[in-house]
Amino acid sequence: AGVPRCGASLHDLNKALKIELNANATCVWQIQRNANQTIRLVFSYFKFAPSSSCETESIKIYDGPSTNSSLLGQVCNDTDAVPVLQSSSDSLTFLITTNSMAFTRNFFAFYYFFSPETKLENCGGLLTSPNGTLTSPNYPAAYPEFTYCVWHIQTAKNTKINLQFQDFFLELDKNCQFDFTAVYDGLSTGTGLIGKVCGRTQPTFESSSNAMTVVLFTDYANSYRGFSAQYTSIPLPGPVEPDTFLKCTSDSMEIVLSKSYLASLGYNETQLQLNDPSCSPVVTDSVIFSFPLASCGTIKKDEGQSITYTNIVSLSATGNIITRQKALQIIAKCKMENNSTLEVIYVTKNNIIQNTTAVGRYNISMSFYETESFSEPVDQSPYYVDLNQTVFAQVSLHSSDPNLLVFVDTCIASPQPDFGSVTYDLIRSGCKKDDTVVTYPPLEHYGRFKFNAFRFLKHLPSVYLQCDILICDSKAANSRCAAGCISRQKRAISSYTWKTNTVIGPIRLKRDLRSADYSESLTKADAEETPNLQQYSFYTLSFVVLISNIIIVVAVILKYQTRQTGYSYQKIQNS
Repeated sequence: AGVPRCGASLHDLNKALKIELNANATCVWQIQRNANQTIRLVFSYFKFAPSSSCETESIKIYDGPSTNSSLLGQVCNDTDAVPVLQSSSDSLTFLITTNSMAFTRNFFAFYYFFSPETKLENCGGLLTSPNGTLTSPNYPAAYPEFTYCVWHIQTAKNTKINLQFQDFFLELDKNCQFDFTAVYDGLSTGTGLIGKVCGRTQPTFESSSNAMTVVLFTDYANSYRGFSAQYTSIPLPGPVEPDTFLKCTSDSMEIVLSKSYLASLGYNETQLQLNDPSCSPVVTDSVIFSFPLASCGTIKKDEGQSITYTNIVSLSATGNIITRQKALQIIAKCKMENNSTLEVIYVTKNNIIQNTTAVGRYNISMSFYETESFSEPVDQSPYYVDLNQTVFAQVSLHSSDPNLLVFVDTCIASPQPDFGSVTYDLIRSGCKKDDTVVTYPPLEHYGRFKFNAFRFLKHLPSVYLQCDILICDSKAANSRCAAGCISRQKRAISSYTWKTNTVIGPIRLKRDLRSADYSESLTKADAEETPNLQQYSFYTLSFVVLISNIIIVVAVILKYQTRQTGYSYQKIQNS
C-alpha cells in the first residue's frame, strides 16, 4: 500500500491506496492499463474535514483517462455508502480536492482489473421469499479474492426484514478497509447504509421496509470462511399516514401538523422547531407554522430550471442524557417551476421517507400605465389611445422574496384574445422586434417596456398583448434575466428559473370610441323621435277620415235634393 502523496499514474493489475491529504489539495490519480478489461474501484474508508460539503471537498471519479471524461460518481463527507465504482473501459481517473481547513484527511482505496464476463457461483442475486438464507461464495471454505457480490432481498409489502448472521468470519481491520460486508436499507448501494462489518462477529440488521441489500467485497489477500446468514420478514404495524399539509404561495409557506400524528410518533407540539428556533407555531387542534418564504431559516436554492425554498421541522427528544425516541425531521419544500409551484413535504424517520404533493402558483399581474413613472395603472377596459401614442406596460411579481428578478422575454400582439389569428412580435427572446419598443432594465419585482400604439389592418379594432415572463434569482450573475437579448443561435446558453405568460388588453383607438359614441347618440335620437312620428301619423289619419266622411254626407244631401226637384218639374203627358 501507499502512493505518492498527491496524485499518481497507476498501471498495476491491482493496488491498495492509502492516501493522506491536508488543506487546499487538488490531486489526480489515473489508472490505466492495456488489458482489455474494466476496473473496479472501492473507497472502503474516507475521512473528510468535519462539516465539509460536496462543493468544497470531494472525490470525483471519471470514466476514462482524464478529468475531462464523463463523471462516474462522487464521494463527499455525507456519502451514506461504501462507494464501489466500475469503469466501462481500461482507464479510470479520480480527483480529490480539499478545502482550507487545517485537518488531516485519510482515504483508503483499492482497485483491480477484471473481466465482466467472469461469473462467480453463489455470488449475489435477488431473494423474494418471505424467509431465506445466504452464504458467501465457497462457504464454509475460504471465499475467493477480488470478490464483489450483491444480494437484493425484497419481501411482501408492509413487512420489514430481519437479517441475522449465524456465522461470520472476514479479515479483521479496525476500519474494515480490506474485506467487508455492507448492509443497506433498501435496494440501492448508493445510500441508506445500515452498517459495515468485518472480523469475527454475529451481527443482526433490520430494515425499515420490505427491501434490503447485502454487499460482500474482498481484496487479494487473507481470505477466511465468510458468512452464513438467515433473513426473515416481519409484518409492519398498520401504517400511520402523515397527517401533514403544506401550502406555498409567492409570499409564504404554511406547514400544518396534526397533534394526533405527532402523538403517534411519540412527540408533542413543545418539541418542534424550524431551522430558526425563534419562529414559533400557532397551536390549535393542529400545529401551524406560517412564515414568509425568505424568513425562519428557509434555505433558497437555484437549481437551474427552478428555485426551491426548503425548511425543516425538527422534532427534538426531551431529556438531557439519553433518549429512545427515533430522530425525526419533517422537510417542507416549495419548488417554483414550469408555471406552477410544486409543494413537497416529506418526513424522514430512520431513513423512511413519506411524500405528499400539491400545486400552487406564482402571483403575476400585468397592467397598462399612463406615464413613465408607472405610478397609476389604467383601470378602464378597453384602454382607448390615440394612434402612435406611447403605451406603458408593467409586469409585477407579488412575492415576499426580495431576491427575485422579473424579465419580459417575449411579447406578441393579436387582434383576438385567443391569439389564434395573425400576431405581431413586439419582443422576442428579450430582443426588440418593433422599432418603437423600449425596454427598461429589470427592477426587482417589475418588468417594464413601452411602445407606440398601432392597429391591425382590415378594420380589426382591438389589440391584445401576451407576454412570456421569466423569473430568476437576482444573485445569479449568469441567469437568463441578466443575459438580456439572446439570438436564436445563442438561446441555449443561459437558463431561467421559472416561466409563465400573461395576457392584457384590449387597446383601441380613440376614433373608435368617438365612432361608438356617435352611433350611440344616433340610436338615442331615433328612439326619441319614434313616439312623435307615431302620434303625428295618428292625427293625420283621423283628419283624413273626418274630411272623407264630410264629403260623403254632402254628396248624399245634394243627390237627395236633386231627386225632389225632378219630380216637381216633370211634366204629365196628355193622354
